[in-house]
Amino acid sequence: MERSKVAIIGGGNIGGTLTHLIALKGLARDVVLLDKTADYAKGKALDIEHTNPISYNDVNIIGTSDYEDIRGSKVVIVTAGIARKPGMSRDDLLETNIDVMKTVSDGIKKHAKDAFVIIVTNPLDAMVYAFHRLSGLDHRMVVGMAGVLDSARFKLFLAKELGVSVEDINAFVLGGHGDTMVPLVKYTNVAGIPISEMMDMGWITKEKFDEIVERTRNGGGEIVQLLQKNSAFYAPAASAIQMAESYLLDKKRILPCAAYLNGEYGVTGMYIGVPVIIGNTGVEKIIDINLNGHDKDNMNKSIEAVSKLVQEMEKFFK
Repeated sequence: MERSKVAIIGGGNIGGTLTHLIALKGLARDVVLLDKTADYAKGKALDIEHTNPISYNDVNIIGTSDYEDIRGSKVVIVTAGIARKPGMSRDDLLETNIDVMKTVSDGIKKHAKDAFVIIVTNPLDAMVYAFHRLSGLDHRMVVGMAGVLDSARFKLFLAKELGVSVEDINAFVLGGHGDTMVPLVKYTNVAGIPISEMMDMGWITKEKFDEIVERTRNGGGEIVQLLQKNSAFYAPAASAIQMAESYLLDKKRILPCAAYLNGEYGVTGMYIGVPVIIGNTGVEKIIDINLNGHDKDNMNKSIEAVSKLVQEMEKFFK
């Protein structure tokens, strides 16, 4: 396997975890950790590089504040921006983090315009839209990390309730990354057994399933409340790695990501969480599944919420 160059923009908890995971998995020969404070990035990069002899890796990790250093990166993962604090909604982050996206988009467009770009910064749906608009890069090469994380939380909660392995839970969460996300009932199964049949067999009640759906929607907020001074970072980093890995290794995984829609799900010109195939050309296909009933209603509500957020953001582009 040819190992490539990967860049991480933002040296915080997610950025550091991403860098360490890339090194552990051997996904790249060179990893660039970029932060606005050069010494901070250098210190974190050096600390992670010190683990190489322990984990038997030969990964070159550099810390920097200079976008010139990301030149030649095949994947760029953007985590830069402020994190949520207790009582702060994702919408509150909008004005501050769009300014961050302006700087980031300029740097990537100038030095790594051919990279596959994964946006992790919140509010996710707005930030990936902003980055795409500001950078002008091919929409197939710009995605947002949300659905993989939300789906992982959903699967974990279900597995714990049912007393089965997380490996046997098949499910995904679509829509916006926030309170209106859509865990799909129709496409949730346990080792191929529809969740509706598991309910009929008495494994889980409809009420408990609805509680899990609600907990999934509030998964990020729950962690913010517990940590007090921070937000989630281990699971978001692992989720972005799964997306990067599918691109770098041409695995063609079907993953729920915030992708640019051009008529799919009745949406044009906006980023929404939907199932996509990620291969070595980026988003190779958007899977436009047939939604009905509550799933369709909830998806439309989520699309409307993201649309309002995008409309609110328009004033920042003037």
